[in-house]
Amino acid sequence: MTTSLPKTLDLSHIHDGNDGRHDFNFITGRWLVSNERLKKRLQGCTDWERFEAVQDGALLLGGLGNMNDLVTEDKGNIGMALRFFNPQDRLWSIYWVSQSDGLLQPPVVGAFADGVGRFEGNDSHEGRPVRVRFTWSGITPGSARWEQAFSVDGGRHWETNWVMKLTRPAYHVAHH
Repeated sequence: MTTSLPKTLDLSHIHDGNDGRHDFNFITGRWLVSNERLKKRLQGCTDWERFEAVQDGALLLGGLGNMNDLVTEDKGNIGMALRFFNPQDRLWSIYWVSQSDGLLQPPVVGAFADGVGRFEGNDSHEGRPVRVRFTWSGITPGSARWEQAFSVDGGRHWETNWVMKLTRPAYHVAHH
């Protein structure tokens, strides 16, 4: 299966010294996750729900893949992300599975450039076609930021609807 690069992504800044296969190694181990999520999406809503979660990540397939779950104390397991790297096109495909329906969602595809990961794909929200964008940024051994945004006009305008701020627990020992 060949994955084509979304037209809105510019990968001109990828350096030949790193093909990208280790860009998600930071996801391994335990993270504490502060979540802010719009209560209603694509309706002009400005009311955010806030909740805390724990995420545990692990490498798969010798590092060509990885996974993490997202678990809250009151809601239990919210879902799981699966990511796989294609060495031929040097792109990551990210899939989400929600606890609510158990369905593997269509992937967002992309790569990291200058420390920021941008991943886009087509999906639907409440029966409406949407373009989905995941953005990873601010990645350090002890913190990271993830955002999800939807567009209904082919990527001209975006609504950020979920932000996660990840921090390592104080007892976590980072592996290099």
